[in-house]
Amino acid sequence: MTSPSPVDLCSSPTLEAPQPKTWTVLEYHRLSELGLLERHDRTELMEGQIILMAAKGTAHVTTLRLLAIVLGESLKDKPVFVATQDPIQLNDRSEPEPDLAVVRGTALDYRSQHPQPADLYLVVEVADSTLTYDCGQKARLYAQAGITDYWVADVQNQRLHIFRNPTPAGYSHHLILTQPQGAALLAFPACRINLHEIFPSS
Repeated sequence: MTSPSPVDLCSSPTLEAPQPKTWTVLEYHRLSELGLLERHDRTELMEGQIILMAAKGTAHVTTLRLLAIVLGESLKDKPVFVATQDPIQLNDRSEPEPDLAVVRGTALDYRSQHPQPADLYLVVEVADSTLTYDCGQKARLYAQAGITDYWVADVQNQRLHIFRNPTPAGYSHHLILTQPQGAALLAFPACRINLHEIFPSS
């Protein structure tokens, strides 16, 4: 009597690899409303995945505050407002919370929905421990959404990364600025900041 052949479970056509759950923006909001997301945690939705955002160091906070002040003053006569750490909706599966955004109109224009790509003149992430992510995966997602002007402020090296010309594969233009250089907004060329205005002195 021959023994039965072992069953190769790995090759069985009825078994599939487990897939992670992805969320829509509406489902993400519902999770928050139900209290299923920790209230003390900052999260964002990226490509259907709920991402826990990194804690902010003092250099991060200082650079963001200085950037908001400088841009707010430079753009005070323009039909825009400067939002900090507020949600924007890229599509039905991505709702990041960039450190700063220059948004069309006034805050009251967004009572029923968050700003979308067509409403955004500039998106900025301030990076201390997240530089690779902000210049890589997040830059690709912003490019795919059509964000025309994306900056990453590298607080560790005191550099400003400027990404422009979005394509489905990512940004085709990437410029790195160092002090004493400055940058101007693509939509408002007269609005110019110098790097020494936003990076705290060591």
